[in-house]
Amino acid sequence: MTRILHISDTHFGTVLVEVEQALLTLAKKLQPDIIVLSGDITQRARRSQFAAASDFIKALPAPVLAVPGNHDIPLFNLVARSLWPYANYRRAINRNLAPEYETDQLLLLGVNSSRPKRHIDGELSSKQIQYISNRLSAASANQLKVVTFHHPVRAVEEKDIDNLVHGHEKAVSTWVDAGLDLLLAGHIHLPYVHKLSGAERYGWTAQAGTALSWRLRDQQANSVNVIEHRLQNDHHQCHIQRWDFQTNSEQFVCCHEQPLALSRE
Repeated sequence: MTRILHISDTHFGTVLVEVEQALLTLAKKLQPDIIVLSGDITQRARRSQFAAASDFIKALPAPVLAVPGNHDIPLFNLVARSLWPYANYRRAINRNLAPEYETDQLLLLGVNSSRPKRHIDGELSSKQIQYISNRLSAASANQLKVVTFHHPVRAVEEKDIDNLVHGHEKAVSTWVDAGLDLLLAGHIHLPYVHKLSGAERYGWTAQAGTALSWRLRDQQANSVNVIEHRLQNDHHQCHIQRWDFQTNSEQFVCCHEQPLALSRE
């Protein structure tokens, strides 16, 4: 079995200490194979915030595949935003803005959807879309094929339509038909799972809420996702859980679980 812990929008600089400790406890309990951190790691991309994020990542019990979000680029320092937008990110998190992780049963591809020219919105270039499509097409049928970046590709509330990443329609249709099973994202602090349709097959997207920040949306709790995938006798089994932080017990609790039927020939 492969287990993925998906966290997003930690926003270091606005972190609730008790939630951070609870998430570390949960991660050590679950012992995931890989942890995905889908952007907005910091609140204002400051060195001190990235240092705190780096300490948190080092305390986690598994490798972390992180991608930047719009908050991980300086907002007020216009010189840094223009000339060295990812300097602090590269120093503290990873020099690679689009890391990858691969095993016999998992292909996990990171994409940088943030753009210094866009304060909030994200964007996927034709080059990025084609590269990911090629990687997905070449993957093994035994692998769960997962892509992660910061911005959403589908909205369940009308007010989030403007938050969809630029290029999402082309990316979704191309990647799903190339073999995408699951896309992990964040940005809007609203957790949900949504089906993605291509011309010949389907996939899924899972949004994560804010993992650690007090910047909650619509009374949503801090939350993370856990994805589990098994391949047994050439049959894929996959399901996703949402774990919410409960203030009374100061721990994360599994509050929702659903199977993800994978599109296979």
